[in-house]
Amino acid sequence: MADVSPTDLQKALSGAEHPCDSARLRKVAEDNHAPKEVTERIAHLGKKEFQSPAEVSKAVFRGE
Repeated sequence: MADVSPTDLQKALSGAEHPCDSARLRKVAEDNHAPKEVTERIAHLGKKEFQSPAEVSKAVFRGE
């Protein structure tokens, strides 16, 4: 998978309200015209619910 920067993720998820599950996060990213690499990374998070943007970042960049 191509590199995704924290800035890319932040822009992609702008406007997301937490708690939020990965399906909703992916929809927000698509609505924000995020690059395919970002939406794919979010899609691989599973059906977990995230309580904050920090939790999303941790899951995306540390594979948790």
